Amino acid sequence: MEYIFVAVILFISILIYFKIANKYNIIDKPNHRSAHTQVTLRGGGIIFPVAFIIFCLFNLNEAIQDYWSFGLGLLAICTISFIDDIKTLSNKIRLLVHLISVILLLYFTAAFSLMPFGAWPILFIMIIGTLNAYNFMDGINGMTGIYSLITLGSLAYINKDIIQFTDENFIIYPILACLVFLFFNFRKKAKCFAGDVGSMGIGFWVIGLITLLIMRTGEYKYILLLSIYGMEVVLTIIERILLKENIFEAHRRHLYQLWANEKKVSHLIISSVYAVCQLLINIFLIYLQFPIWVVILIIFIPFGGIYLGLKWKLKKEYNL
Repeated sequence: MEYIFVAVILFISILIYFKIANKYNIIDKPNHRSAHTQVTLRGGGIIFPVAFIIFCLFNLNEAIQDYWSFGLGLLAICTISFIDDIKTLSNKIRLLVHLISVILLLYFTAAFSLMPFGAWPILFIMIIGTLNAYNFMDGINGMTGIYSLITLGSLAYINKDIIQFTDENFIIYPILACLVFLFFNFRKKAKCFAGDVGSMGIGFWVIGLITLLIMRTGEYKYILLLSIYGMEVVLTIIERILLKENIFEAHRRHLYQLWANEKKVSHLIISSVYAVCQLLINIFLIYLQFPIWVVILIIFIPFGGIYLGLKWKLKKEYNL
């Protein structure tokens, strides 16, 4: 009953946001790198920080004692991202807030006490890089929501049946937020887009959960719960470096962008394929026990080969 009530609150919250976004013209206009052609409401991902606020209200004592640092980090990164959705901000300001949020996240996960000092810079780079990967991949209908749903569902299963590393509701609430968001976004003509507030918000939450799991188990293989995103972004960056392009400029070189823009494949099909691929990897991670280097080879050789083959074929077909 609690989860139904929470879902209803989230549903009402996003409908209220739609009225606000319409009134203040918070929209996403198509540009040269967009995979959509219609003006659409932006910032529907505000439902993710709202989900955390509801979580705190239903678990007030635990939130004050155990989740305050995570909450401050989440709200900080969502606030700056929402402002950036409305008005472009300086990269320095965004980076500063991201750093502060990551510090709070690492404090929340006890990484500062569990990891040696020399590993801290690596953690900062990996987390900020993963956050930006989440943002880069948020380009077509359904991608952010369904991919996050697969990852959160896998984390919920691990927490329940493999090893408990956090409160169950701390995973269920973002799952409910994903479901509500997907109701409006997983469509041929989306009612809203997540915006930076959404991709950064759910990305921060998912990374927090994965970091908690890694700190609890000492198993670094769980970072591969985001391996499809990671592979796509890393290989695209390498490609752009080889082409001597500015990797900080907007582009349309991701495989999902080529499928959507050149091949005209349905956004929903592309998003579902990415989610299913990640689900297969997650099942492999959970049930098969191999050294992490073996796991990496087994995952990245076939999936990386398929990715490069598909991209080479598309680029050749459309002379890109």
